[in-house]
Amino acid sequence: MAIKKLSSGYNPLNIKLKSYVTEKVQVAGVVPLKKAVGQIHVLGLQDFNKLKAIVRDSQLSWQLDIEKKFEREVIHFSGNKGPVWIFHRRQRPEVVSHQGSLEESNYSWYRDQAGSLLGFFKAYGLELVQLDFHGTDAESELGFLVGLDLAAYNFKAATEGTLLLDLPKIILRKTGGSFAKSILRQAAILAEAINWSRHLVNTPPNFLHPKSLSQWAQWHFKKTSTLKLEVWDEKRLTREGMGLHLGVGQGGSSPPCLIHLRYRPPGSKNRPVAIVGKGITFDSGGLDIKPSAGMRLMKKDMGGAASVFGLAHWAAQSKYPEPLDFYAAIAENSIDAKSMRPSDVLIARNGIKVEIHNTDAEGRLVLADALDVAVTQKGKDEPEIVINLATLTGAIKVALGSEIAGLFSNHDSLAEELNLAGQKAGDLNWRMPLYARYSATFSSSFADMVNAVDGFGGAITAALFLEKFVKGKPWAHLDIYGWNDKAQGALTFAGGNGQGVQCLRQYLEARTTRR
Repeated sequence: MAIKKLSSGYNPLNIKLKSYVTEKVQVAGVVPLKKAVGQIHVLGLQDFNKLKAIVRDSQLSWQLDIEKKFEREVIHFSGNKGPVWIFHRRQRPEVVSHQGSLEESNYSWYRDQAGSLLGFFKAYGLELVQLDFHGTDAESELGFLVGLDLAAYNFKAATEGTLLLDLPKIILRKTGGSFAKSILRQAAILAEAINWSRHLVNTPPNFLHPKSLSQWAQWHFKKTSTLKLEVWDEKRLTREGMGLHLGVGQGGSSPPCLIHLRYRPPGSKNRPVAIVGKGITFDSGGLDIKPSAGMRLMKKDMGGAASVFGLAHWAAQSKYPEPLDFYAAIAENSIDAKSMRPSDVLIARNGIKVEIHNTDAEGRLVLADALDVAVTQKGKDEPEIVINLATLTGAIKVALGSEIAGLFSNHDSLAEELNLAGQKAGDLNWRMPLYARYSATFSSSFADMVNAVDGFGGAITAALFLEKFVKGKPWAHLDIYGWNDKAQGALTFAGGNGQGVQCLRQYLEARTTRR
């Protein structure tokens, strides 16, 4: 289903994101020296002999002070053929804290360093860049190429069709080993997945709402043979008894829906991993309305669903070999005469009666019904593991800041695997306690439980609420922020950050390797 353009012709969802790696990077030999050429040297290890050789070949005769910069991990100077950048990451000291779970990986270091280059490319007016990898491993190369693609994305340029026009062509080669061309495709697919997640979050809420998001999903995944998409509309949600999901969306101008993407590659006989995302396309807070400062970024409240769509894109395009189910619980939490009220009692799909204590604790409601759909699948579709992503609580940002997701899990091995995956992917998380005694605070005189409680520990109580809907399955909940408040690393402007995509891609890849 094509997304209809508005009369102005402007529709941020009706675009094709361009990949810098796909369109501008090629593996070749020697660069023709017609104009100034940017030179990038990426060293896999801190090799001072190689570093000296590169500088000797590139520096101008009067540049005698460059060796003073050798202790730096990034060296930049204007050379005899054009600007030169050298990246040589120092050997890190032995890990002494946190079991290394917050250490910067090679992948994430090279990703963020590469992202810093694009501003220089424009400043120098470069049309051509020679990129040399020297003794690097696949993860470092992947990180560097992903970083270029992430930095190239710009919301306004993408919607205006001008993305990549003023960025230089890159000719890539490798010394000290052969470059695997498959890494170019892997980098492009992963970066596209992250950038689509970012773009969906960045799209203004008057363009992205439950109806248009379901149309986008149908359009985006329509030619993907391994993915079967199903949209449960308001009538289907009613037939399924999804009272929590319906209650949240009943005040919105666009009705709620559940989007299910069923990924089944040929040949696999294993049970799927189910990944569920919160998709509140705008969160006013409902009748318990947010203050203006707390509402301005609430188009990002569908960040969990956006990351789920990004992961579905990555799985299908990379031909991930194991089955997956993706669920996006979509609604708009708006203010209307029909909006749910504090003290309303809603009945969940699994029969639990929930008294609404706070209409701004809506994400857990749509997730609860979607989790029940995921865990009640039967036979070969019954999930082995369930993971959800959600911009669920402000409390987790208070505890961990904007860059580290809160990880809650009822399964120690799953939590450890996700924590390690986050570190390797530079998409960090930190395990938080599921302290069961706090569940007592959910008691209600009028229903089985309330949807929220007052006081401290809000991220924990939100996770405990979700746990009641997973039927004891191995489960993990990532409480994400989903937003970059300022330009940082490979993300060159404030906006959606695709949080969770890189962590879960790393987790799924490692899971396949372990089988």
